[in-house]
Amino acid sequence: MAQNKPTEGKGRGRPRAYDPQTALQQALGVFWNTGYSAASLDSIASAAGMNRPSLYAAFGDKHAIYIKALDQYWETAHTAMQDALTDSTLTLEQALTRFYEGQLAIYFSGDGQPRGCFAIGTATTEAVEDPEIRQVLSQRLSQLDADLQARLHLAVDSGDLENDVDLTALAVLASSLLHSISIRARAGKSREELTGLARAAISLICGRAA
Repeated sequence: MAQNKPTEGKGRGRPRAYDPQTALQQALGVFWNTGYSAASLDSIASAAGMNRPSLYAAFGDKHAIYIKALDQYWETAHTAMQDALTDSTLTLEQALTRFYEGQLAIYFSGDGQPRGCFAIGTATTEAVEDPEIRQVLSQRLSQLDADLQARLHLAVDSGDLENDVDLTALAVLASSLLHSISIRARAGKSREELTGLARAAISLICGRAA
């Protein structure tokens, strides 16, 4: 009996018809706008330009997609933070100004209502009952506090701050202000108003040296 010869190239699969980063960014947008619980797989797949089986094959279930979206958001936000906080040519006031302005640009990046911080706006709700989301959120908050504390140490070394300042408390104060700005942006406060709030806080933080 004649046997069919295997087709040349079989098993290679067709090339992906989507860009993973773009698809994940679109999924992130759905979570950002609606929150985790209200986001359906159909809405995520539609935004990503994929069908549900392809979406699952690429990223996993809804929870896995959300965790990946959190990671992608943090990469973007943290890059902007580091650009501001690690530039040793800036004074503390200049670094904090760039830090808050960079995050405000992200918070107001949507086409409609300002969405604030993706992590603060969505993960805080789910963290109560979801250990993995709680762990990711805790790690991100700790990293933010550590980054700010490192910048404050640099300010002490450069003379911008006195060496008897409680840098741990001051770093938490600076990060807590950022969380408040995020919530206020989501509540409809204007960018101008939130910029003014950030400037007032920066003056308070830097004024601790006086």
